[in-house]
Amino acid sequence: MQAIEVSLTAIIIIVGMALLFDFMNGFHDAANAIATVVSTGVLKPQVAVGVAAFMNVVAIFIFDLHVASTIGKGIVDAAIVDHYIVFGALFGAIAWNVITWYYGIPSSSSHALVGGLIGAALAKSGAGALIASGILKVVAFIVISPVLGFVFGSFMMLLISWLFVRATPRTVDRWFRRIQLFTSSLYSLGHGGNDAQKTMGLIWMLLMASGYAASTDHLPLWVIIACYSAIGFGTLFGGWRIVKTMGQKITKVKPVGGVCAETGGALTLFMATALGIPVSTTHTITGAIVGVGASKRLSAVRWGVAGNIVWAWVLTIPAAATMSAIGWWIGTKIL
Repeated sequence: MQAIEVSLTAIIIIVGMALLFDFMNGFHDAANAIATVVSTGVLKPQVAVGVAAFMNVVAIFIFDLHVASTIGKGIVDAAIVDHYIVFGALFGAIAWNVITWYYGIPSSSSHALVGGLIGAALAKSGAGALIASGILKVVAFIVISPVLGFVFGSFMMLLISWLFVRATPRTVDRWFRRIQLFTSSLYSLGHGGNDAQKTMGLIWMLLMASGYAASTDHLPLWVIIACYSAIGFGTLFGGWRIVKTMGQKITKVKPVGGVCAETGGALTLFMATALGIPVSTTHTITGAIVGVGASKRLSAVRWGVAGNIVWAWVLTIPAAATMSAIGWWIGTKIL
């Protein structure tokens, strides 16, 4: 990556956009981490978002920065990255997040960011600037992460149903209300470990492209703190339209189902983060919730709502890419 001269003002503007995206990521995506625990009534919304925000930040002590490395080096050729590319990527991702938040659609901020990088790179240098292996890995996990969530969630539900077959519903509910406090925290930990790193990778790209950091340097501490703070504040401010969709519209979730969905989702996120794959927490928890509902009976899932969510998944990368191409052009005129 060849450093180019960029004004400090432009850097500040783009870093500000990155932190705004991170805030929106928390506002938009982190709602998924608390949807089940709020909808089951185990925690009040204010308490749930506080726990989720705290666990998002704790993740920095648990996970290596493999996902940040993938965003920074594995999607587009580092040689063509400049501040216009980063501006365009953020413009597209933010625009798509605003649209999907307004309509209460649980789309993926992660894939919006990946789509943003793709669109801006295409606008500048064409298809040759894309790293096919990295993009294919992300696209594959659009399918793999919800499938894993579904499998883990449904397996957990069937296992627990067998283990507690002789227990009364009241006993099961009392125990799993306590357990859900742990599993919801576990899922929030996985969410922080994967999602909070994506903006770090983008800011890192910007700093290297503009000469404010070298590729051999460590990720600056201020970037890590700023990104985790931004996503934490976003979580605290909610995104309740999406909580309602995830927690009740797909299938009716009880504490035992919430435990199974959160455990299945957390396992999937832990695996993806260890592999350095930026997956969608939205896709993952949706698959787990559907798995929990389907394990009881297929009619327990509102497949029409789930189908609308899948359409949002399909559209996210191309829609964000289109918007980011426009953003790249705007950036070349104003920065």
